[in-house]
Amino acid sequence: MSAAVAIAAVSELTPGRYPERSTHSLYQDAVARLLAQWPIKPGDIQGLLVAPAGMADGVSDNIFVHERLVEELGLDATFAETLNVGGSTHAVMAIRAALAIRAGLADGVLCVSAGRFPNVGGGGAQRNTRIFAHPDFDSLYGPYIPPIYAQVATRHMHEYGIGREAMAAVAVGQRAHALRHPQALMARKGALSTREVIESRPIASPFHLLDCSVPCDGGGAYLVTSERLARRLNPRPAWLRGFGEIHRRANISQLRSLDDLGGQAAARAAYRMADLTPADVCLAQLYDSFSYNPILGMEHMGLVAAGQGGRFFLDGRGAPGGDLPVNSNGGLLSFGHTGDASGLSVIAEAALQVMGRAGERQVTAPVALVHCYGGMMSEHAVLLLGDAP
Repeated sequence: MSAAVAIAAVSELTPGRYPERSTHSLYQDAVARLLAQWPIKPGDIQGLLVAPAGMADGVSDNIFVHERLVEELGLDATFAETLNVGGSTHAVMAIRAALAIRAGLADGVLCVSAGRFPNVGGGGAQRNTRIFAHPDFDSLYGPYIPPIYAQVATRHMHEYGIGREAMAAVAVGQRAHALRHPQALMARKGALSTREVIESRPIASPFHLLDCSVPCDGGGAYLVTSERLARRLNPRPAWLRGFGEIHRRANISQLRSLDDLGGQAAARAAYRMADLTPADVCLAQLYDSFSYNPILGMEHMGLVAAGQGGRFFLDGRGAPGGDLPVNSNGGLLSFGHTGDASGLSVIAEAALQVMGRAGERQVTAPVALVHCYGGMMSEHAVLLLGDAP
């Protein structure tokens, strides 16, 4: 990138359940919290990017969230839109904001999201799967989300001889990270053991209950800025060193191979732009709807060799005290899977770690990698954040 761009400010709502609150009020809270925590002036924001509100509740009249927020914030935005790329939306926001800033469309772009997780009981999971299942090849068999992911996990386990113990090690390590995070939803549940994960209720082989992310509500906001504005707002911003994204398909059944999901190509593009290699990465924030996703993510991001993702977690390398921490906020498994806003927590944690603002869970992270995906691992976005431009 020829012009330095950074995440200069970031803030999150506490994940939980807020049945009495509207999704839009959570958006308002996310913006209010960011403005209260950072010295941002009204004139610092010329751009606005948001995710659609209320998708989990089947609400269709909130697809132009940016218009409401522009009005409520009193902005004269020269760059604004509501965009949706599933779980990768929030990483794609950072990419679009960086491109807008480099093009001179804005000096600061506010990225905001809030959401709720769909009701996974009473047929809710099956109804939501219609979005992701091919009408001719998938839907008629009545799939729902965990079995779709399970296909990929099962094939990878077969290819490389990875067992359930490796998946349990992911969940155990991420719970240990969550215990250091004051906002993590599952911290109150205490530490996990391998046995607890393996003996928890079966969901869809190979997944058991504690292999699955935790549904909740939440959100947050971050500000992407030019170098000039970043240095004014934050003595140690998280610089956007490189990024990559790829969009290939909508359905798992249309994959040529269950090994090549697309994240590999997005990661290669990010490394190339940043002039970095996997060996430079000190922290990985990997979108983890299920415990197997970080195993795949470590391999697809080039951080370990193919087939070695399971051994990485069994050896404790991603847990607190490991040489390459993974999901230092607890991930979606233990921090919380905040519905439409879930990818934002992945970015927020990486940015806070690079800024040196992660409190008790702070690790040494001059370079952090973020990987988010949308749909059924259909589209991928990778960010590389650093403590120097």
